[in-house]
Amino acid sequence: MDGWMDGWMDGWMDGWMDGWMDGWMDGWMDGWMDGWMLGRMDGWMDGWMDGWMDGWMDGWMDGWMDGWMDGWMDGWMDGWMDGWMDGWMDGWMDRYIVGWVDGDGWMDGWMNEWIDGSTDRQTDRQTAKRIELKSNLKYIIW
Repeated sequence: MDGWMDGWMDGWMDGWMDGWMDGWMDGWMDGWMDGWMLGRMDGWMDGWMDGWMDGWMDGWMDGWMDGWMDGWMDGWMDGWMDGWMDGWMDGWMDRYIVGWVDGDGWMDGWMNEWIDGSTDRQTDRQTAKRIELKSNLKYIIW
């Protein structure tokens, strides 16, 4: 029995099993599996994945995204936004600020709209208070 253990079993462990581990299994790991990793898997990384990065993704960046930046976004900047700056905002600057520097424009623009408007409102409030006082006096007298 011990001879069988030492002989056939250990021989089997040292020979066929270890040979299988060193030979076929490691050969499979080094050969087919690693070859698959280096070949097919890396080929996928270099081919399909990088091709996707270079092709579709970069094409999307260069095409649609940059086209959006150049077209719609810049068109919005040049068109509506700058048009707003040149039109409404600069018109406001020319009327109130520049008119204020020129003198007459200050009187016509800012003074007429802000000061006269506030004095008109103040006059309206004073008139309303006078009417209220008169009507209260009538009630007091009666």
